[in-house]
Amino acid sequence: MIGMAGVGVMTRLAIRRSRLLIGSWIAAFVVIAAVSADATVGLYPSLRSQIAAGDTFNRSQALLALYGRVYDPRSVGSLALVKLSGLGSVFVAMLAVVLVVRHTRADEEAGRLELVGATATDRRAPVTAALALVVATNVVLGILTTAALVATGLPVGGSIAFGLSWAGVGLVFGAVAAVTAQIATSARTATAQAAGVLGVVYALRAVGDAVGAGGPRWLTWLSPIGWAQQIRPYAGNRWWVLVVTLGAALVIGGGAVAIAARRDLGTGLLAARPGPPRGAVRLGSPLGLAWRLQRTAFAGWAVAFLFLGVLVGGLAASVGDFVNNPTAREIFRELGGRHGLTDAFLAFELAFAGIIASAYGIQAVMRLPAEESSGRAEPVLATAVGRIRWALGHVVVAAGGVTALMLLVGVGAGITRAVAVGRAGEAGRVIAAALVQIPAAWVLVGIMVAAFGLVPRFVVTGWIALAAFVLLGELGPLLGLDQWAMDLSPFAHVPKLPGGAFTAGSVAALTAIAAVLAVAGLTGLRRRDIM
Repeated sequence: MIGMAGVGVMTRLAIRRSRLLIGSWIAAFVVIAAVSADATVGLYPSLRSQIAAGDTFNRSQALLALYGRVYDPRSVGSLALVKLSGLGSVFVAMLAVVLVVRHTRADEEAGRLELVGATATDRRAPVTAALALVVATNVVLGILTTAALVATGLPVGGSIAFGLSWAGVGLVFGAVAAVTAQIATSARTATAQAAGVLGVVYALRAVGDAVGAGGPRWLTWLSPIGWAQQIRPYAGNRWWVLVVTLGAALVIGGGAVAIAARRDLGTGLLAARPGPPRGAVRLGSPLGLAWRLQRTAFAGWAVAFLFLGVLVGGLAASVGDFVNNPTAREIFRELGGRHGLTDAFLAFELAFAGIIASAYGIQAVMRLPAEESSGRAEPVLATAVGRIRWALGHVVVAAGGVTALMLLVGVGAGITRAVAVGRAGEAGRVIAAALVQIPAAWVLVGIMVAAFGLVPRFVVTGWIALAAFVLLGELGPLLGLDQWAMDLSPFAHVPKLPGGAFTAGSVAALTAIAAVLAVAGLTGLRRRDIM
């Protein structure tokens, strides 16, 4: 077939290279969906409690903006998966973005596609293979999610609709990432552009869901995440919306393939701007260079974390309206601590923020293998800068960025909470609760540094470890796992603040583990060959 030469081989190669990353994250998505559905049955055992919780949810503009609308409060499935249909779709979209950029622009930037292009391979094969990988990934995700939800006792039709809604979001954003990979000249910029599109469409969906009956609710229909929610799993199952999602994925993906057929290898539709004739003084140090390379991405994360903190602080006062039976309260306290329901809610949400912050740390460290494989590290190392100083600059940006993000979410939640209750001391309690999450996130940064220095071919270990830790540490109490298994996760050792007891020993131990891993990675980098 014209334009298909090499697609099959490149698709199989992409699957092999990303099989661990895909498998771990699909497992995380599926288990989280199943556990969330199963837990909701215990949270709201009666139809009356379901309707009350759904109505309370739909009256909160903050919850509508953050998660979306409960379209049928009488349906336990609609209530159980409302959060995953909103925030869960974001993570499904990001997985698709990472996969497509990794196998298109990142490979092109590293020079691998130039070697592939010298063979009997069509120039459209790389982007086509990346899109095929995303299709396969999301089909498997949809099937396994559906099966898991049906196994929990939810209706088959609604479970299929939910699985397809997740798969549809992944397909659309895989296509979006394929386009940004043709526009940008670097993998970092392509990922940032796709993430920017994701942020915009999420904001459109948030505004469309949060406004009143007379407001611009049509904004939801401008968002692929809004389309996924408009399928309304367990609340009518509107199958025709899938046509919109699949149509958009085909059009956007087809555009990406068409662009790839016409542009030169190594270029993008938007040419990189030439820099000034002389670099700034701060670029004379590895830390200054690392910060310059990562500051734009950090700014986007910072805005998101501050917004998340404000939302969490505002929602804390109304948490009691949603969990009005003893079983629900017990589950919430198991997740977030036993010292007050509001404190338990804050502890749980801040722990979730810590997990997301660790994802930023992993992404920041990923800049090291990107710089090495693209050849940009060699000119730096050819100067008086040693390997450890070069790598340490990015490690400091990663660890410092994690710290700054948790401080921002703590400040946002703390000030909002203090204003709501009229006690200035609440801000300090919440900020402290956010800061204790930092050492656990540092452990993920340490794992990434260790993998980069010791076994660079397995640098995706950080993402796999994050998925495993989420399953072990956060869902362990609900799954009834043995304590030794849950203790494998660094997040299981974080003090449950506010409300719980602060244990300096666990915080110090996590910090020490992160430091040992980082030192091991830097030592390994010093001894191994540079690619």
